[in-house]
Amino acid sequence: TDLEAMWQTRLDMPAGARVPLGSLAEIVEDRGPNFIGRENAQRRIIVTANVSGRDLGSVVADVRERVDGSVALPEGYRIEYGGQFEAEEQAERLLLGLGVGAVAGIFLILYSAFRSTRDAAIIMINLPLALIGGVAGVFLGGGVLSIAALIGFIALFGIATRNGIMLVSRIRRLREDEGVVDVREAVVRGSVDRLVPIVMTALSTGLALLPVALRFGEPGSEIQAPLALVIVCGLFSSTALNMFVVPSLVLLRYRES
Repeated sequence: TDLEAMWQTRLDMPAGARVPLGSLAEIVEDRGPNFIGRENAQRRIIVTANVSGRDLGSVVADVRERVDGSVALPEGYRIEYGGQFEAEEQAERLLLGLGVGAVAGIFLILYSAFRSTRDAAIIMINLPLALIGGVAGVFLGGGVLSIAALIGFIALFGIATRNGIMLVSRIRRLREDEGVVDVREAVVRGSVDRLVPIVMTALSTGLALLPVALRFGEPGSEIQAPLALVIVCGLFSSTALNMFVVPSLVLLRYRES
């Protein structure tokens, strides 16, 4: 409690002399942490911050840029960025890997079901068609590609693929089982037959998620709303384009073969 007493505290030197602590260190009263943190036998100082109004990734990127450009670290010092940002980065990498695996798995299942690389590829065209609306949903949600949005993309790819399966399988059945020889007639009939089922399945899913998507920005909707926005917007684009792009590709595929 007495700085002067601490200043005059005597320390034994290796040569036998006794010197006051004040001659070896500057002793002042100041605010600071009441303990010294250590990790891996090194001292650690933690600086925490909360983010509001922006996504965590862009904030950390700005912090890194400014720190790297204006902070000169003494020898032996380093800066590590962790916490929720680090967990989010790990989750993004995991979900991206799972997404790639899901797309590859969808293609293998389609190939095993149709025994045709071309038909499987035509059905997979629904993925970029759904991606158009999904990206629009991300921008409507503030332009932040969050973990929830990535999960929404994975779910969206499965729904979009289902619509393609319904259309291509019907056209193949008309040609192979019902004896429709004319390619154009088979494509038109198959598209008309599957128009209502495809629209109804997409509409039921979209209407179920629409209330959740409209709650974007409200407290408690941070996870559900971005996911719902991606699926709803992606379903709109994939369903609308599926009925034009996929039949055209099927028509081209059978004419070439």
